[in-house]
Amino acid sequence: MPHIQQLEPHVADLIAAGEVVERPASVVKELMENAIDAAAATVTVEVQHGGMTLIRVTDDGCGIAAGEAETAFLRHATSKIRSEYDLEAIGTLGFRGEALAAISAVSRVELLTRAQGAQLGIALSLEGGAVVARDEAGCPQGTTMVVRDLFYNTPARLKFMKKDAAEGAACFAMVQRVALSHPEVSVKFLRDGKQELRTPGDGKLQSALYAVLGRDLALGFVPVGGSGEEMTVAGFTSLPTCCRGTRGYQHFFVNGRYVKSRTMTAAVEEAYANQKMVGKFPGCVLHLNTRLNAVDVNVHPTKQEVKFGSEKRVFDAVYYAVKSALEADRTRPQLEGGARERPLRAAVRDTAAPSQTAFRNQTAQAFRQEHGSPALPLRDVTAPKQPPRPDARDGTASARPAPQAPAAAVGAAGAGAPGCAAVPAPPRPLRAPAAPGEDRAAAPAPGPAPAPEEVPAPEPWRMAGEVLHTYIIVEQGDKILLIDKHAAHERLNFDRLKAEGYQPMVQALLTPVVFTPPAEEGAALLAQLPLLRRFGFEAEEFGGGALIVRAAPGDVAAGEIEGVLTELAGRLLITGRADPEAARDALLHTMACKAAVKGGQRNGPQELQRLAEAVMDGTVKYCPHGRPVAIELTRQQLEKRFGRA
Repeated sequence: MPHIQQLEPHVADLIAAGEVVERPASVVKELMENAIDAAAATVTVEVQHGGMTLIRVTDDGCGIAAGEAETAFLRHATSKIRSEYDLEAIGTLGFRGEALAAISAVSRVELLTRAQGAQLGIALSLEGGAVVARDEAGCPQGTTMVVRDLFYNTPARLKFMKKDAAEGAACFAMVQRVALSHPEVSVKFLRDGKQELRTPGDGKLQSALYAVLGRDLALGFVPVGGSGEEMTVAGFTSLPTCCRGTRGYQHFFVNGRYVKSRTMTAAVEEAYANQKMVGKFPGCVLHLNTRLNAVDVNVHPTKQEVKFGSEKRVFDAVYYAVKSALEADRTRPQLEGGARERPLRAAVRDTAAPSQTAFRNQTAQAFRQEHGSPALPLRDVTAPKQPPRPDARDGTASARPAPQAPAAAVGAAGAGAPGCAAVPAPPRPLRAPAAPGEDRAAAPAPGPAPAPEEVPAPEPWRMAGEVLHTYIIVEQGDKILLIDKHAAHERLNFDRLKAEGYQPMVQALLTPVVFTPPAEEGAALLAQLPLLRRFGFEAEEFGGGALIVRAAPGDVAAGEIEGVLTELAGRLLITGRADPEAARDALLHTMACKAAVKGGQRNGPQELQRLAEAVMDGTVKYCPHGRPVAIELTRQQLEKRFGRA
């Protein structure tokens, strides 16, 4: 049996470095966070060959004192904390004192720094964690860290690195997250000599969003703002029509720190229930600010996983803030192109810089008081101000303000534009009542509600007709709206069925319907027979994989029964096999769709007028599958097509 012995220090350092430095993006993250903790106003990141040969991070922060340059590269050496009590309320991005030691252990590092007030700076060179050169140098205030030949002495890790393009993309993504987490810091990113990102650093999240996502994609986001119990939520979230096929556009930040949180992800996606298409995910940039001692960031060496004192409060704050933003949005897609379909707000012009735009700060409760929105009130408990972040060097409070983002805004169209979509029942996940004694800390008293602003009168509109027996034409001011009558009617049906709990009128079939669905779909239907019975379908297994239906709801014709159940089975396979609530919604989706008027069907003027009124007064905005029910065409767009503008 091998003898137990203590590892050599350099071997232990290499093992420890593997927990902190996984790839070049990890180095970029740690160095940028150190720069932000040092109160830098500008941070420049440069990488070459995906960061494997060169990573250079330059900042104009407070710098490192000449006598502490070598100490900074020792394990567990930090200026961020002093005792175990500091771990209860960590306000800096870094605090472990492991990053620089880990980076220097697996690379060749050059440090150039000058502290505030010092006449000369220090140039330090390390290789494999050992100092090889130290000289005085003239340099501007701040720090420049150069990391070369990453993992040169750890071939086991080196062989698992991806291609330069993939590693460079990961570095770019990390820089984007840091830029969104601290819009008050101007961030510049260069890859192989080419500038790929630059943020203005004006302190406005909208400006950083424009710089990171681009104008076209950013216009598909709406502002989010709200307050809950001892916490605030601010940022932006995408419209249901701008959801993507992955969760790659979801960015969550807690007290200025990028995190991965299942609770916040679940809250956001629950807020989009019955408003987005299946298989699509919303994008968001959300900042959650709470008490420092209400969140534990000391969970993983990467500091991207956190634990909350109350997951329920976090879920509620995020859910209601996002839900209120979606309700408050009054814009419609326009006729031309993807993300370009989004109409420009009054505050956002083609010629205006992002820093020149502004949204009105307004809580969800204030919005409802102003506009009479009926459901899901957001508790208006003003969160305490975020404590100042200690300076990286001497523990003094940083003068840089915490990042703030605008709250939900009212569209320029006024009350005549579509407003709040019908709101589903409150979410089920993560919403159990708090256990006795949980989070009993007294919350501050609610602040006075903002005085409601005068709402302009609804702009008159008229129904101009119908085209293709599918789309209703509505004229309102200098806009033309095309309303999908099937989508609008489907939404009305779905909201009615869900509000009533759907008590169907069951009719027995003179001739039972027998059909054989595919094996998986048949199994999904058999697993939900009690649910089907509740909604009026009397079905049972008929042998040989077939199903027999002896009764059906009065809303469904006999010839449509097979189609309804087959479509329902497909939905159950995607969303509802293990979630009774999702299965119920899937059934209601199908029932609402089959009972709605069809495209190409002839309808009377009164039916069309009723559907148009539901869209124009804001009762209907999206169909249950997330598709828009109305598209706008402005006079300017129309005249441009005819060469008149």
